[in-house]
Amino acid sequence: MSIRLTVVSAVVVTAAAFSVFGFAYPGRGALARGDQETSHAQTAARGQIDLKRLLSADKHPGDWLTTGRDIGKGHYSPLKQINKDTVGRLGFAWDYDTHTDRGLEATPIVVDGVMYTSGSAGKAYALDAKTGKELWGFDPKNDLRVNRQACCDEVNRGVAVWKGKVYVAAFDGRLFALDAATGAVVWQADTVINKKVGYTSTGAPEVAGKVVVIGNAGAEYDARGYVSAYDLETGKLVWRFFTVPGDPSKPYENPELEVAARTWDPKSRWDMGGGGTVWDAMAYDSELNLFYFGTGNGTFFDQSRRSPAGGDNFFIASILAVNADTGRLVWHYQEVPGDQWDFDAVQPFILTDLKIGGKNRKVLMQASKTGFFYILDRKTGAVLSAEKYVPVTWADHVDLKTGRPVEAEGARNYRNSSNGSNFISPSPMGGHNWNPMSYDPQTGLVYIPAIENAHDALFAGKSYLRAWDPIHSKIVWNIPMSDWWDRPGVLSTAGGLVFQGTGTGHFCVYDAETGEKLKDIDVGTTIIAAPMSYIIDGVQYVAVMAAWGGGGWSFAHPASAAYQRGNEGRIIAFKLDGGATPKPDLLPPIQPIPQPPPLTASAETVRQGTAIFAAHCSGCHVNQPRTGAPDLRRMSPESHDAFHQIVLGGALQSAGMPPWQGVLSPEEVDAIHAYLISISWDAYNKQQAAPKN
Repeated sequence: MSIRLTVVSAVVVTAAAFSVFGFAYPGRGALARGDQETSHAQTAARGQIDLKRLLSADKHPGDWLTTGRDIGKGHYSPLKQINKDTVGRLGFAWDYDTHTDRGLEATPIVVDGVMYTSGSAGKAYALDAKTGKELWGFDPKNDLRVNRQACCDEVNRGVAVWKGKVYVAAFDGRLFALDAATGAVVWQADTVINKKVGYTSTGAPEVAGKVVVIGNAGAEYDARGYVSAYDLETGKLVWRFFTVPGDPSKPYENPELEVAARTWDPKSRWDMGGGGTVWDAMAYDSELNLFYFGTGNGTFFDQSRRSPAGGDNFFIASILAVNADTGRLVWHYQEVPGDQWDFDAVQPFILTDLKIGGKNRKVLMQASKTGFFYILDRKTGAVLSAEKYVPVTWADHVDLKTGRPVEAEGARNYRNSSNGSNFISPSPMGGHNWNPMSYDPQTGLVYIPAIENAHDALFAGKSYLRAWDPIHSKIVWNIPMSDWWDRPGVLSTAGGLVFQGTGTGHFCVYDAETGEKLKDIDVGTTIIAAPMSYIIDGVQYVAVMAAWGGGGWSFAHPASAAYQRGNEGRIIAFKLDGGATPKPDLLPPIQPIPQPPPLTASAETVRQGTAIFAAHCSGCHVNQPRTGAPDLRRMSPESHDAFHQIVLGGALQSAGMPPWQGVLSPEEVDAIHAYLISISWDAYNKQQAAPKN
C-alpha cells in the first residue's frame, strides 16, 4: 500500500485574510515539530558520520553520506538490486509533502535509515527513509526584511551531516548546526558581513577537516564574494577567504588579495562588490587537506563597467584550493580571465582517480558553464584536459601549457552585434549549470545535464542528457530533453542505470552504456534536482526532490508539470514492485483579469512606477499567471485597497512578501500601484476585445 505523508504548516493565514488580500505568496511558513515519541536511546546515535566512515563509503553502499554520496561526490551508487533486468518493476514507495512551493534543488543524505535534506529558503527535514514519516522539521524563519531578492529563487542545495549534527544554511545567510536526533538548534552563525548588500545563501555547507564552510550568492547584485569556515562544535569563525579585492584604500583581509588587486583596475567599481560569490561547487580532499570551491561571475557582467582598464580580475570565474586548517591559498585556476559572459565556475565538482597519459592521477572534474570539460590535477591545479562538450564560440580552445582559453576574435564585442548574427555560445545559462552530473567508474562515463544555446538566443536552445567520455573527450550517447530549461540532475548506479527526472514531470531510467530508455514514470511534479539511492532492510530505494524553481526562468515554463499541476514540493521514493505514483490534480482554468480600479495618477507617476517596479519588484513578480509570485494584474478590489499595508506594512510577510518600509517611500509605493493599475487596464481591455468563443 502506498503511503502519502504531510507535515502541518504553522503559518497563520486565515481564510478572511485570503479574501481580503486576494492572493497568496510562496513560502507557506514554519514546519511543525515532527514525531517526538522516539526514545532517546534510539535517537542518540543519529547522524554519526566521521572521516573514517566517509572514506569507507563504498564498503557500506546502503547509505548516502554527502549530497553526492561519497567524499568525491560522484553522484554514483554501488547498489544494483535495481538493474537493467529488474528496473521494469520500479514503482512508487512513498512521498513527503515539504509544504513549500518554491524550487527544490537538494540531493538528500541517508544515514542509518534516516533521510536528511533541505527545502526552499533553508528549511530542513529528517524522515524515516523507509516510510517517509517525518521525524523532525526545522524552519530558520528567514528575516525577509534583510534579503528581499535573489537571482534564482529561494532555493537550497542541501545539508551536511557530521558527528550527530546537521548543517544547513538559511536563505538570509545564517548557518545552523542542528541536533541530528531532534532538529534542535545547537548553534547558529550569521555569515553575512553587510546587511545592506544582496547576500543570500543557497548552497550546501561542506565539512572540511575541523570546519564547516559556506559561501553566499549575490553577484548579480552588489555582493563581494567570500567563503566562511566555522568550528564544527562551537560555530566560531575560524577563517574567511575573500575571492575579490575590496576598496584599495582599506587593508587587505587576506594576503592573496594583494596579488589579486594587481589584476583589477584601481578605479574599478568597488562599490558594486566585484562579484566572485561562492554559491555552489565545494569539495574536500582529506588526504591533501585541501578545500576546493568555485567562484561566480564578476559584477558587473560587462568588464568595461566592472574594471574599465581590463585585467584578469582574480579570482572571479575560478577554481581555488585552500588549506582547510588555515584558509590560505594553495593554488587557483581561472577558467575565464576577465569574464565578460557571466561564466561562473561554480558547477559541481567530482573528485576521483583517472588514468591519464599512462599515469594514475588524482583529479577534479567539472563540466564548466564555459562549455569546456575540465580535468585538473587536484594537488597542483594543473590543467590536464579541457575539451568542448557543447558547442563553444567564445573561445577556440584552452592552451594546456598556460591554462588560458584562447578567445575567439570579436567575442568580447557580441553586445555590439547589430544584426543578431554575433552569437556567443554557450549563453549565460552555460553548457552546464548547478544541476549535478554523475560519474560511473564502471562505464568510465560522466552523465551531464547539458545545454546548447547561444548568448543572443538565450531562450532558444536545447538540453540533453549527455554521456561524456572524459578520457577520450567525446560524446558516447545523447538524449534530447523537452527544451533547454529541462536539465535535471543525474544519478548513475552499479545496476547499469542512469536516473533523471524531467521538467515535464517524468522520472526516467536509461541504460548507462547505450542511453536506451528503460523506464518512464509519470509523477506529475517537475523535477530539477538529482536523485539518490540507498538500502533499508534489504530493499533498494531511489529518491528525488521534486518542484520547479531556480535558474533561467522566474516562473514555470508552460510545458512543465508545475505549470499544469502546481508546484507543491515533495520528496518521492521508488522501489521494486512499488505502486502507482500519485499525481497532483490539474490546476483549474486561469480566471479572467478582473476590472481594475480607475487610473487617476498622471502619466509621469506611471512612468516613475514602471522604473521602481523594474528595480525592486520584477525579480519575483513577472505578472503572468502561475508564476509562483502573484500576477498583480489580477489583484482583487480588497488587495488594491490594502496595497500600502501589503508593501510597506508586511501584511503578507508570513506568506513570503517582505515589508518594504524604510526602502520604499509611500510616494514610491503609490507610483508602483499606479503602474500596476495601468498594466491591469491594458490587459483587461485586451481581454475584453478578444473574440468570445
